[in-house]
Amino acid sequence: MNGAAEAAVNAQKKISGFRRVPPKQWFKLAVYSLLFINFLVYVTNDLVRMIHTVNTSWTWFDWTSAFATTLDVAAWLLLLMLFELETYVLSDDAFTQRRVQAMQALRFLCVLVIGHTIFAFGDYLYKLQTERVHHTDVDLCSLAGQELSYTHNLEYWDLTTETCESLATGREYFQFDKNELITDPKGWKTEWGLAWSDFIEVVVWLLILGLTELMVRLQDRGVTRGRLMRSIRASKAIFYGVLWSVAGYWVTLGHYVFAWDQALWILGFMVIGMNLSAWRDEIEANHPDSADSVIEPAH
Repeated sequence: MNGAAEAAVNAQKKISGFRRVPPKQWFKLAVYSLLFINFLVYVTNDLVRMIHTVNTSWTWFDWTSAFATTLDVAAWLLLLMLFELETYVLSDDAFTQRRVQAMQALRFLCVLVIGHTIFAFGDYLYKLQTERVHHTDVDLCSLAGQELSYTHNLEYWDLTTETCESLATGREYFQFDKNELITDPKGWKTEWGLAWSDFIEVVVWLLILGLTELMVRLQDRGVTRGRLMRSIRASKAIFYGVLWSVAGYWVTLGHYVFAWDQALWILGFMVIGMNLSAWRDEIEANHPDSADSVIEPAH
């Protein structure tokens, strides 16, 4: 692909004995580093929620669901690195059969993890609707001492006789998530909205992944333009618009870190788009008459 050619150019650009690193590479490094830092934030968030919901009856699926976001982000990080290797870092000669098979196996594993996340988020939405307990005309303090945690907008407090009066907002409450959490109607509406936003986001990202994978495969066969490519780019633009809308919703709830993370992931896939554009220019320079047709794949 275009990695070897650019590496050769960079090797010739030296200032005072140091290789001149193109600005695009510094941009990549910054985006990828920030994504990893945000990954650690999500690990912390999952741990906090797990502490307030874990019990001895948890199954394997309960544990993996509790860390669904952590597993999901880890899978996406690995996929992003695979795309970076495939569209920029590795040259055509580096794609041996064994390496290609290893990358395909890793990609399949990541898709399985993302599929688990979609199922876990969907299952959570279903259980929010079907397994909730609606308490009406009840004193919150009467529910204290049952190892419940009070939650609102992803914040959690142990519901005890000492805290119940300060947490009480009325006489209507919703108990959910295996009856481990409880909140008021406003908190319930927020929980429902966040659950939907998580589900929509992961589905849309999976669609973007599929379209990006299709673009890579098409360009690997020399197809860089045409109706299909235009449709893919237009669809991705629409999906990114949906993701920006989800980020805007998180901002309205005060979850600026979530919105920041969304922006970083969009930038991360923009980096892959930059790689694809540079690769497309190289293909068209070498095969000016094959932009809409299939040529022999490089690997």
